[in-house]
Amino acid sequence: MIVTLDLTKLLKDGRITQQEHDRLLALGTTATGSLVFNIFIAFGVIAVAAGVIALVPNAATGIVIGGSLVAGGLAIYAAGLKQWEVLANICVLVGALVLGGGIVVLSDASAAAFLLIAVGFAAAGTVARSGLLVSLAVLALSSAIGARTGYEHATYFLGIEEPAITIVLFSAAALATFLLSRSLAASYERLAIIASRTSIFLVNFGFWIGSLWGDHVEQLQLAIPDVAFSIGWAMGLIGLAVWAAIQARRWVVNLTAVFGAIHFYTQWFEHLGAQPISILVGGIVALAFALGLRHLNRKPGAGPQTTAT
Repeated sequence: MIVTLDLTKLLKDGRITQQEHDRLLALGTTATGSLVFNIFIAFGVIAVAAGVIALVPNAATGIVIGGSLVAGGLAIYAAGLKQWEVLANICVLVGALVLGGGIVVLSDASAAAFLLIAVGFAAAGTVARSGLLVSLAVLALSSAIGARTGYEHATYFLGIEEPAITIVLFSAAALATFLLSRSLAASYERLAIIASRTSIFLVNFGFWIGSLWGDHVEQLQLAIPDVAFSIGWAMGLIGLAVWAAIQARRWVVNLTAVFGAIHFYTQWFEHLGAQPISILVGGIVALAFALGLRHLNRKPGAGPQTTAT
């Protein structure tokens, strides 16, 4: 557990003695020096790797360099070298990203490649206790069924090719990882919660796309109209919000509020258009929504949760 303390204030308030202040300050200085050293070493490793890739710019080079970084980071973890954990974490994270990028390029972004990357990211993230890698593993899994993002000048894109499958698959993933988190140790519980939260995001994105264009599930020869997604999304958000409120899962309450607002404005302007009256009423609703959400988060117990999903 990491705790942040203002030693100067504690000393002035008489909460700690001068001796305790000096001892804690010395411990903090030692930890900071070790952290800085780890970061400098990591930057050196990354610079060398980037230089090699620049000299031999192809997918195979990325795979070799990325694999080497991941292997080196995991070796540090296996050796139990606590003082080098920051370096190990950076090596595993950067190496996994480089390795994954090389595999995607080499395989021409095939579904099998994204599945392999998802498994690899999940395994590396678990060993390195990296929430970012675990989250990227879930996103890589979504790419295996066509999810993608894009960018053009001042324009960003979100693509979900299979809204219905995305909703079903990641609803199951969110539930499974949440239930799993309840039987894990704290460090692993956090990773499972992150996977669950990322899955919930993808479920909402699936509903968002489906509510605009509907979906046709070719495997079942089933056409799902956009109105079905709109109604299902609203019901799902309400049900999830009620459960989260009862269970005091404030993060989920905020998430459902945000996506509820997205759903409302998507349908509002999709059907009414950007007319003066619709913009005026939409603005009033936005202000009421913002005040309500602010009030919710200022209630007692609104502080950060340790394990809530």
